[in-house]
Formats: sequence, structure tokens, C-alpha cells
Amino acid sequence: MSKVTFYILEHVTDDNSQQPAHLVLACQLAAKCFRSKQRCLVFCDTQALAEQFDELLWQLPTDSFVPHNLAGEGPPAGAPVEISWQAPGQYNRGVLINLSPEVPDFHHRFSQIYDFVPAGDALKQQARDRYKDYRGAGNQLDTLPGSTLSNDTVPGNSMNETQPNG
Repeated sequence: MSKVTFYILEHVTDDNSQQPAHLVLACQLAAKCFRSKQRCLVFCDTQALAEQFDELLWQLPTDSFVPHNLAGEGPPAGAPVEISWQAPGQYNRGVLINLSPEVPDFHHRFSQIYDFVPAGDALKQQARDRYKDYRGAGNQLDTLPGSTLSNDTVPGNSMNETQPNG
């Protein structure tokens, strides 16, 4: 059984960076995982989205660098944060950050899953469907406002300063 946390977003785009709000929050979660020494997989539904997310992580301030790679690149065991649009070949990570509109078939291999409820109506319905699917699979579910991570660094906004976790 996995613990699934849904973050509820109030806006379609991040006010500071003008990037999709769920991608900005996913960057913050990936950074938080890295700082906590938790290896994570960021799962996207397309290669284009994976590449977009990869670029967002590169936009983090240099003092907030998050070692990451697209699947198939980087060191043999992968970087602490791996980004993929395909099912992973090995499951050596405890955290899944789901950016796909569907629940990944392999989600049960992760102890912690982060997912998102975007502000747009169509995306909200997809999130409701994922919530039902996770619940039907027997996972432990929780919801939090996306603003609970708002003190972390936002990619694409060079005016941000890294806030210590405490």
C-alpha cells in the first residue's frame, strides 16, 4: 500500500514564473525529496512534458541545484531525481511524483506518491478519477493545499531565495 498525497492548486499558472502551477509544485517536491535524501521518479505522460520538466529543474537557482536526469541518461543508477515518460526498468526509488493524467500501472511499487489537483475544470476531473483509482487500489490518501510548499524555491524566478526547511 502506498501513501498518496494530492496537492490542491488554486491557480493554473504560478504567479511568479508563469509556468504551469502543477509543474512548479512538482519541482518543489523533487527538490524537497533531494534535500531529504529520498530518490524520486517524476513520471510524465509524454517525452515533451518530461523535457519541459527537465528544463524547469535546470532553472532553479544554483544554490538550489537538484541532480536529475531524463531516463536513460546520466549515471547507471540514475540521479537522485529521474524524469521518465515510460515505466522504469528498475524500481530503486521510494517516491513517485505523478504528472500523468492517469494512475501509472506501476504506482504500487512506491511508498510515497505525490499527485496534483490542478485548477482547470477538465484537469480537476482527471484528478478526481485518479483519486478514485488510487483509493480503489487500497492506497492511503491525503490532500493538502498546494500553498503548503509555497515557501520553497520556484523555478524560472531568479528573484527567489532558498528558504531553509525547518
